[in-house]
Amino acid sequence: MAHVIVIGAGLGGIPAAFDLRKRLAKEHRVTLIGERSYFEFTPSNPWIAVGWRTTEQTRVEMREPLERKGIEWIVGRVQGIDAEKSALSLADGKNLSYDYLVIATGPRLAFDEVPGLGPEGFTQSVCSQDHSAQAWKRYQEFLDNPGPVIVGAAPGASCFGPAYETAMIIDADLRKRKLRDRVPMTYVTSEPYIGHMGLGGVGDSKGLMESELRERHIKWITNAKITAVAANEMSVQELDDAGAVKKEHKLPFAYSAVIPAFKGVDAVAAVPGLCNPRGFVLIDKHQRNPKYPNIYSVGVCVAIPPVEVTVVATGAPKTGYMIESMVSAAAANIAAAIAGAPIEAQATWNAICIADFGDTGAAFVALPQIPPRNVTWSRKGKWVHLAKIAFEKYFLRKVRTGSLTPIYETYVLKALGVVSLKGGER
Repeated sequence: MAHVIVIGAGLGGIPAAFDLRKRLAKEHRVTLIGERSYFEFTPSNPWIAVGWRTTEQTRVEMREPLERKGIEWIVGRVQGIDAEKSALSLADGKNLSYDYLVIATGPRLAFDEVPGLGPEGFTQSVCSQDHSAQAWKRYQEFLDNPGPVIVGAAPGASCFGPAYETAMIIDADLRKRKLRDRVPMTYVTSEPYIGHMGLGGVGDSKGLMESELRERHIKWITNAKITAVAANEMSVQELDDAGAVKKEHKLPFAYSAVIPAFKGVDAVAAVPGLCNPRGFVLIDKHQRNPKYPNIYSVGVCVAIPPVEVTVVATGAPKTGYMIESMVSAAAANIAAAIAGAPIEAQATWNAICIADFGDTGAAFVALPQIPPRNVTWSRKGKWVHLAKIAFEKYFLRKVRTGSLTPIYETYVLKALGVVSLKGGER
């Protein structure tokens, strides 16, 4: 009998546990460890930050769905990993052994890399439900006394979609409240140009996103290095293409939300030979760590190189479809290893993103994520906004019913109705 443990109960860990349980015979154990009793649908966080959703509407208590499928569920924090002995220690003192480990912890949010950044400083975050709920509380205070808004991404950030979504959704919400005329908005980003998104652009994403910002009267600063944040003021260095300081900005704000850089979580980063210097898990083409072949990793905690070198550091995003392709590959390879079969499955590494703008939205498809690509496609329309709302409901229903195995191919691509996985556009 083999014991497979999955660490992290988010967009990677939940599908991984369900997929492993589906693939493995009943005599093999599957255990999922998460720090909270519930799953939270992270893509809904920008809506929570402006009061369009509550945390309760976008979370699912996991004990019943997991136990119904025969998955052991532990609510707790992994404090240490002994990769040599294939053992875990939990914060409550318990120790567990495993035959195979799937690391799906997501990132540590590196607010500390910029003084004053983050919910404990002077900017808000949509990286977790707790942060988004705090952002909503702060936003309500802002509505009583509107002023300048800054939204953006810090140096080293890799998750630009939520930054764009937050800026557009705030704009849409303020227009509904008839307050937009009282709020100057600026988008500050480490990207070399608008629409880069850590992907080197997708189709004409530069033109599409610049046009969107212009229509919404949102100014922008690219090649921007946020150096410090104080109460109601952000210090930003705008660099030229050679990396020299082009301009120093002191930007006033009444409300700000910034995506930070990511690092690996401490318990994972501390394992010798498991991670790169930023704490992200090193993997081969089969999602397996080269030093510890019984350790696999999926999701944001995986080490992948930037798509290209940029003046201000940017990382490559791990979108939902990419994460689920990692999950499929890891689960298939663990099942093969347990059965004594060859390890062959590989993730597709395609990027598919549905970005909601509050009253419209944009969809981006990059197959594969790293250029040159077989398919590069981007479109804008209210249908994207509606598609994301529908996908939120669909995804949460799948979690509640315990049937969440990778679903992007069967839902998102068909919903978009534009791209075939074979690389054609229609």
